[in-house]
Amino acid sequence: MNIVLIYSDTMRRDHIGAYGNDWIHTPNLDKLASESVVFDRAYTSSFPTVPNRHDLLTGRFTFTYFEWSPLPADAVSVGEVLKENGFLTMMIGDTPHIFKGGYNFQRGFSAWKWVRGQENDNAWTYPFEPEVASAQKTRRPASLRQHLRNVHRRYWEEEYFPAITMREAARWLEENRKAENFLLYVDTFDPHEPWDPPAHYREIYEKNPTGADIVYPKYDFADYLTDEEIKHIRASYAGEVTLVDTWVGYLLRRIEELGLAEDTAVIFTTDHGFCLGEHNFMGKSLIRGDQSCHIPLWDVISHIPLMIRVPGARPRRTDALVQTPDTTATIYDLAGVKAPPTVQGLSLVPVLENTRDEHRELAVSSSSLIHGVGARRFSTVTRGKWQLIYGGDKYEYAGAGASTVDSVRRTEKALYKPDEPGIELYDLAADPAGEKDVARENPQVVRDLHAKYVEFLKAIDTPPESIENRLRLPGF
Repeated sequence: MNIVLIYSDTMRRDHIGAYGNDWIHTPNLDKLASESVVFDRAYTSSFPTVPNRHDLLTGRFTFTYFEWSPLPADAVSVGEVLKENGFLTMMIGDTPHIFKGGYNFQRGFSAWKWVRGQENDNAWTYPFEPEVASAQKTRRPASLRQHLRNVHRRYWEEEYFPAITMREAARWLEENRKAENFLLYVDTFDPHEPWDPPAHYREIYEKNPTGADIVYPKYDFADYLTDEEIKHIRASYAGEVTLVDTWVGYLLRRIEELGLAEDTAVIFTTDHGFCLGEHNFMGKSLIRGDQSCHIPLWDVISHIPLMIRVPGARPRRTDALVQTPDTTATIYDLAGVKAPPTVQGLSLVPVLENTRDEHRELAVSSSSLIHGVGARRFSTVTRGKWQLIYGGDKYEYAGAGASTVDSVRRTEKALYKPDEPGIELYDLAADPAGEKDVARENPQVVRDLHAKYVEFLKAIDTPPESIENRLRLPGF
């Protein structure tokens, strides 16, 4: 059958009505959920944006040998394999990182279109020095200035990126609707920051804002922000979520109007979540001047939405534990194409056919392991009701002069040395928000989960040096 895959960057699971949110408007995603198999325990795999797309295209857990880098020349991409098997494959996206600078994640698709202008994409040069509000609380003022240049002509809602990208996808469907088989991969950067939705979306959640308009906040401990600023940031993010919902809904309606719904599977998911003050963090890592540090991939970051609508499959919810590479394996299965031997994901078709709910014993979400435990890269291990955050021992990290690699900009930065321990444990049944670390009260659970984690790394062919760096379990 045909397949439409919709990726919405940084879409928090708990900000969608179908996942229990009662204050953010997501009527189109909620409708899709009512027609889909909804996965309540889907987790990201490699973190963040670019490594996760690498997992998606290859069906592999690439955090074991890869970091934020261009798609390797020897990577086997689902777009390329399906094309070789008679599918028309198309990639349409506005997420800049996977297209620009030779990253080449579109490689192998029949065709592709990059919608220019998101974030720091060098799409425009004017105005020369746009004003950045609250620059001292902005993550990257230079990136925000570039974004402001890119959108300075924007006025109507139809000129916002989710609208442009989803309309481009709808036009492609209209032109290619008679193709015998197709894969359409749509990748929208929103609701990733900067959070500047049309005013009428933000006003749904905050009529008279009192906090400063911080659209691209620093990734840091959240206490640099006032309560009013955090409230305003959350309203802006919620407005972005509803904007995305509106235009995903537009694309879904076009699928129906073009007569494609009866033979087209639709998959909606994301790469990861984001801290909006939870755990006293704003962001998904810590970036403080010339210092940098990864933070734990708590449930708010690692737990993601996944809904799959397949013609003929009974809509339902499932507790099957699944990860990003499983989506890739499922695409191959739905297409009737044998997955390459390099794929490590497990097809979800048996779950979609309601023949089982058991899928994975545990889920591992992780930053790249290639720099060793001393680089303070966290893995999250989820099994049953338990969630282990593994980052090694805080006492292992060198003091002054230690450095780490900024995973996005590939530059050396001083390693920020936080006081938090490198190992945390949460009972998600009793504490779904992950607010109480119970590692010291449950040492055997920590040991068991860590052993399962190491076993998993070995099973997915993790290089020995990376496994060696994850064997220590200090204090347990």
